[in-house]
Amino acid sequence: MFDIAIFILQLSAFNIKYLFIQSRVSSYCATELRKLVAEEWERSTLNEWSRKWEVVLCNAYERADNVFKDLASVPKSVGSTALVLIISACQIIAANCGDSRAVLCRGGEAIPLTVDHKLDREDEADRIKSNGGRVLNLGCLRVEGVLSMSRAIGDHDLKQWVISVPEITFKTRSEDDEFLILASDGVWDVLSNEEVVKLARKELRQRRRLVGVNDSPFPPAWYVSKRVLKQALDAYSDDNISIIVVDLKIPRTRRQKML
Repeated sequence: MFDIAIFILQLSAFNIKYLFIQSRVSSYCATELRKLVAEEWERSTLNEWSRKWEVVLCNAYERADNVFKDLASVPKSVGSTALVLIISACQIIAANCGDSRAVLCRGGEAIPLTVDHKLDREDEADRIKSNGGRVLNLGCLRVEGVLSMSRAIGDHDLKQWVISVPEITFKTRSEDDEFLILASDGVWDVLSNEEVVKLARKELRQRRRLVGVNDSPFPPAWYVSKRVLKQALDAYSDDNISIIVVDLKIPRTRRQKML
């Protein structure tokens, strides 16, 4: 047994989002996926920890996806990305389904923990085509001319090709780890990993120096997320934007005050 923290990227009501029932699926993932992960962890009898996490996360994603399979109130064309990060004292585990992205700042270097499920990925396009699907170029690549992602929770009208199986990666923690950025494609479509990390690192350092000086109720990472959001909007992002910043260098005294 070990302590972990789980962060799930949510496309929620206070973020820019698709103007229909898209939020129904994403809100469910944000509130329920962590519960499904916990249930699957307790249920699993596997001993090898990395294999256990892979099975647990895949099962949790499948259960979340199945919720919307026969739900009449949610159209078959509605879906969501799902990005989960599990952080322990020695590991960062990323499970991604869709085109949201997680990037680690380690000693100033931007290290992607996920790879977007876009249709310009040859392996994803080949998987879809081998199952009888088509990848059509209608200004951008889309599955059957509809969806620009190759994996998602929901989107059951395309489920034969748009699977809900997450790609899972493991990253051993380092003393040089500074922070994590989880963000939707509204950020990454207009800003590179390196641009986001450079901007976030500068803002985070400035905000850390102000801790104890001002009476702000918000932690430094909150200001970083707002700064990245502004930069994406200034770069004319026209897609949904959700951002989570995880400060991996938060001092123990400040962590205790926040709990």
